[in-house]
Amino acid sequence: MKTDTSSAFAPRIAWIAAAVCLFFTVAATPVPANAQGQVKSTHGDWQIRCDTPPGAQGEQCALIQNVTAEDRENVGLTVIVLHTADKDGRILRVLAPLGVLLPSGLGLTIDDEDVGRAGFVRCLPNGCVAEVMLDDELLGKLESGSTATFIIFQTPEEGIGIPISLAGFTEGFTTLP
Repeated sequence: MKTDTSSAFAPRIAWIAAAVCLFFTVAATPVPANAQGQVKSTHGDWQIRCDTPPGAQGEQCALIQNVTAEDRENVGLTVIVLHTADKDGRILRVLAPLGVLLPSGLGLTIDDEDVGRAGFVRCLPNGCVAEVMLDDELLGKLESGSTATFIIFQTPEEGIGIPISLAGFTEGFTTLP
């Protein structure tokens, strides 16, 4: 996988308001819908969920998909796309299960094209978070692709690829408030 800093998936960390972070850092295992905000719309395999976190001035929304590995039901990811609090940027955030090998980071391929790796920025009681600024190049790849595969590592030699359907991503992102 590419690790150069010019990669669209290079670890460019966006620190935003703590309330937004806590609201959109959702469990990677299935949880009641109200734990992730209210579903506002569904676009293919993606949902727009909104909620007003404590201390926030208004409703905040994200495009979300929860998936589990096909061969390991206990290994899941939550993929979250949202606008920064100031609405000037976009973030791709992935919540991986506890137990991932942090130094290996999170890999990404889109339709078998290696996009790169992102580092994990923090771990919480429900998983570890990797996030990058969603620039135009990466956004274009997500919009034109059919499958994104996120790769987590439990050992340096063992990568687990978890495919995410991109069906409905473009429509969902376009309607994301």
